[in-house]
Amino acid sequence: MEEQQKGFKPFWNLIVESKIPKGALILGLTTGILTTVAGLAIPLLTKNLVDGFKLESLSVMLMVLIGVAFILQAVIDGVSIYALSFVGQKVVAAIRERMWLKLIRLPVSYFAKESSGETVSRVVNDTNIVRELISNHFPQFITGIISIIGAVFVLLWMDWKMTLIMLISVPVTLAIMFPLGKRMSTISRGMQDETASLTGEIQQTLSEIRLMKASTAEGNEEVKGKNSIHRLFTYGMKEARIFAFIGPIMYLVVMLVIVIIISYGGMRVADGSMTTGALVAFLLYLFQIIYPMTSFAMFFTQLQKAQGATERIIEILEQSSEEGQTGVEMNIANKAVTVSNVSFAYSDNEEENILSDISFEANPGEMIAFAGPSGGGKTTMFSLLERFYEPTEGEICIGDTPINELSLKSWRSQIGYVSQESAMMAGTIRDNLCYGLDDEGITDERLWEVTKMAYADEFIQELPEGLDTQVGERGVKLSGGQRQRIAIARAFLRDPKILMMDEATASLDSQSESIVQEALTSLMEGRTTFVIAHRLSTIVDADKIIFIEKGKVTGIGKHNELTQWHSLYSEFAEQQLT
Repeated sequence: MEEQQKGFKPFWNLIVESKIPKGALILGLTTGILTTVAGLAIPLLTKNLVDGFKLESLSVMLMVLIGVAFILQAVIDGVSIYALSFVGQKVVAAIRERMWLKLIRLPVSYFAKESSGETVSRVVNDTNIVRELISNHFPQFITGIISIIGAVFVLLWMDWKMTLIMLISVPVTLAIMFPLGKRMSTISRGMQDETASLTGEIQQTLSEIRLMKASTAEGNEEVKGKNSIHRLFTYGMKEARIFAFIGPIMYLVVMLVIVIIISYGGMRVADGSMTTGALVAFLLYLFQIIYPMTSFAMFFTQLQKAQGATERIIEILEQSSEEGQTGVEMNIANKAVTVSNVSFAYSDNEEENILSDISFEANPGEMIAFAGPSGGGKTTMFSLLERFYEPTEGEICIGDTPINELSLKSWRSQIGYVSQESAMMAGTIRDNLCYGLDDEGITDERLWEVTKMAYADEFIQELPEGLDTQVGERGVKLSGGQRQRIAIARAFLRDPKILMMDEATASLDSQSESIVQEALTSLMEGRTTFVIAHRLSTIVDADKIIFIEKGKVTGIGKHNELTQWHSLYSEFAEQQLT
């Protein structure tokens, strides 16, 4: 019981924090109660109708009352269902909004550990479980209790002996339903986890569909998908077995009680101690007691499912947001970037740092290149400069101000980043150029200006819909060179003070590389630029080359200087430049 309370409290807090629309909730519950009360009146009216049933003395008023009771019950029930559905949808919308606002502000480190597909499942599927509980199962539970209590009181008033015989079904039903409800809870939690896992696998495979097909990995993915689907099928069949057991058992119990009541009631009717109408009313009230009893087990099962879903929702909501949402707003133009004794490890448990004691300075307008073997820490250094991660030791300053004192928006809005992959969002070319900016103030004239600066205007003009051409998911409708030029145009549009490039021409053909390189050269003018170099030919004119090996700086200087005294750099230069 203590464990159940412990599990219920977080769920209750989550619902309360989601600002339940109290007016709609009160309306829904009140009308639900009125529906139940109207339902309780129908068997009594039916009793009077049956007992006085003669064609010549048929009471028109009584029939009208029964008809009105039915109509009122239907109308009020419709209002109740709508109001409670509104409550459920509003609560879930509020939870999803909180989760979305949290997710987009979580640090990159969270997404490096968690599957995006499973996270999507938490936002969509787990919140839907909460909605079903609030909109459907909770109202049924409340009205079910009222229906049972009301029916029992009326029956005790009508005939207490028959009522006691009928109530034998209650403990029998409880004894069957509650153990099965606990078993159903375990199965349902497993099904939630398996659904999240399958969602993750599907999303991952479809997002890398070209890699899958190029690798002829359809067979592997087929096996993985079938295994996940089979596990989900197994959980579904476990759930079906319980329902297959509950249904016939409940039917058997109900039929036994009906047979007993009809037999005993028939004898009472025969000896004149009970009317036929009273017997009919008893049978109708029996259904008003049995049906809610069967729904209780589903309520407790859904409650436990919702508690499990809540735990996962709260796990996301309690994650620490990315540091730096607030801070100093500062123009970083013409200020030096200083990296002082920076070390970094992805977690406290790491035995060795990814970066160790890195120090250098980038003066305004300089081109700083990072070179070295793969896995040396170049990309990690970029992540620290972008503030995707914070240094374990040391600090990075812009001018005399540590960058972690600036707000993330102020810092990142003044940085332009062009990568090898040229990430794009599904949507139009216009959407991608203006992504993250207030596009209401950006004219088409300005967009054509930056695309021309990036040598992208010609191919965009040749597209059927120009700037409004759809690029497809991750920009698949465009070539690599076209995506790169749009990424460069986007950087021009942002007018960054600092430019960061992860060898933006490394994966292009020679013709595209030539065009993109010209655009990059134009973009770099007058800006402090950091470059990750995979090919030394692109950085021979850099103001400073920082050579990183195994997380440590082993050389800083110009190209000519490093070729003279740095053996590994000299070896790289000889392999690539001669």
